Amino acid sequence: MFQIIEYIKFLIKSTNQHGVHSPFAYDLVTKCFYDNTHFESYVTISEYRKSLLQNKQQIEITDFGAGSRVFKSNLRAIQSIAKNSGSTLKRAKLLFRIVQYFKPQHTLELGASLGIATQAMALGHSENQVTSVEGCPNISKFTAQQLKRFNVSNVTLKTGEFDKAISELNEHKYDLIFFDGNHNKEATLKYFNNLVDKAHNDSVFIFDDIHWSKDMTEAWEIIKTHPKTTVSIDTFFWGLIFFRKEQVKENFIIRL
Repeated sequence: MFQIIEYIKFLIKSTNQHGVHSPFAYDLVTKCFYDNTHFESYVTISEYRKSLLQNKQQIEITDFGAGSRVFKSNLRAIQSIAKNSGSTLKRAKLLFRIVQYFKPQHTLELGASLGIATQAMALGHSENQVTSVEGCPNISKFTAQQLKRFNVSNVTLKTGEFDKAISELNEHKYDLIFFDGNHNKEATLKYFNNLVDKAHNDSVFIFDDIHWSKDMTEAWEIIKTHPKTTVSIDTFFWGLIFFRKEQVKENFIIRL
């Protein structure tokens, strides 16, 4: 019910490119978000996800996050995880376009899951070195095999809890960070505050499921008001944060 109410509020407040007067945000919306080009990599992204949806193998899950609203058991089939927890094809394609648009060279992902988003980010820019962290050892092992099967070579997959992984990061700065795990307010704010100093002027932070719960929406509102945040874009399922000092502080709500 919370998500339904939030989505109605989102529809009332949201706009398309015609309501965006910032040149930076306008170009992002028109040249990236709304880009209808059929990229060749979309086929590979689709095949990757399809192979997961057809996989009946069961693995035992170690869940360090906010838990699942769908699964009651920790023994889950790959196809069920892909269907209920993995990125949709539409979002994977969008993530590919975002990476292609900004061309990051150093990307961090918190929450690899089965690697749908990981693969999309790796394909978006061949020089993008993706470090992805997955808390569950069994999922991490499977995902490493899956990425290798699809010849994804620019991903380093780390296994362990996010706090420990963040403390051991080698890169001084990241061009893109995708927060896609542990969907609760306290954890999200902690990871953001621990990583905000690894952002530079042109970095982008993407937060998954910002309207997943009241807590996550509260976390999003706090992140938007952070002194280093200049531009925020709410797409309902994702929240994007930018740190461009040349930009006036603005919040956009965009329909995709």
